[in-house]
Amino acid sequence: MSVGDLGEQVQAHSKVVRDLVSEVGKVLVGQEAMVQRLLMGLLSGGHVLLEGVPGLAKTLTVRSLADALATEFSRIQFTPDMLPADVVGTEVFNPKDGTYSVKKGPIFANIVLADEINRAPAKVQAALLECMQEQQATIGSESFTLADPFLVLATQNPIEQEGTYPLPEAQVDRFMLKVVVDYPSADEERKIIDRMAGGVPTQEIQAVTNAEEIIAAREVVEQIFVDEKVRSYIVDLVRATRDPAAAGIAKLEGLIEMGASPRASIWLMKAAKAQAFLEGRSYATPHDVKSLAPDVMRHRIALSYEAEAEGQGADDVIGLILDSVLVP
Repeated sequence: MSVGDLGEQVQAHSKVVRDLVSEVGKVLVGQEAMVQRLLMGLLSGGHVLLEGVPGLAKTLTVRSLADALATEFSRIQFTPDMLPADVVGTEVFNPKDGTYSVKKGPIFANIVLADEINRAPAKVQAALLECMQEQQATIGSESFTLADPFLVLATQNPIEQEGTYPLPEAQVDRFMLKVVVDYPSADEERKIIDRMAGGVPTQEIQAVTNAEEIIAAREVVEQIFVDEKVRSYIVDLVRATRDPAAAGIAKLEGLIEMGASPRASIWLMKAAKAQAFLEGRSYATPHDVKSLAPDVMRHRIALSYEAEAEGQGADDVIGLILDSVLVP
């Protein structure tokens, strides 16, 4: 596909995204960055983890996005007493004929809202891990392929510890992005109370696209051009989390216990392509990579006790890497 043809394809399919943003905007005030990241996950086939205190419209945003898509949506409220069968389904015994039939769980949908995912115990997390990675669910001795597109949009509360479980590193790594949701501005909060004065949104979300259009848009996103220098920049950023000394970042010596996995490199390139598509471009830039690096890598690096003692968080470390690695 030529550059000109690709540009036309981007412009044609980006209307789907504009319609989605406009429709979600009927009930959501602000949080443009969160909506953009959810769309990136949708366009790249990557799962998204939203972290923020209660009341920041995380669940409302995901539900609104699902309503704007003519696809199947399910919501799972995770609790400490859940079983894997509550997510993937189970086999039900039929006493009349002495056989078992499969009853599928809520994971069999296009968009799955995993609310307060860090409340689920290890067995449930393991079942969810298979679904997220393999896009299949095993019930009894049989495996079932999940829907396409299939997207897990999860939320977690960072401050409440009672009744929660830390997410396994293997599962956290399966999320394309970890988005930290912040408080709205003063103007946005005023609009929120005006719009929600009656207790419910004043407008209803209408479906503006479907799964086929999303899959077609994904194919265009895959064709977005990424220059060799940008690809090398992605690798340099990720490798700097594993060996900061080799990257010439002496300040990070002893602060990183475990660096980002190769999935960080893969998802960083996919996210850069998605951002280029959202902005109507047929090519990704180093700025795309730099702006998305915190969301892609913050959940993929483990800091040492020294870093915690110095009050350094994952975003602080990533910020230092972004300032130190040469931008092409």
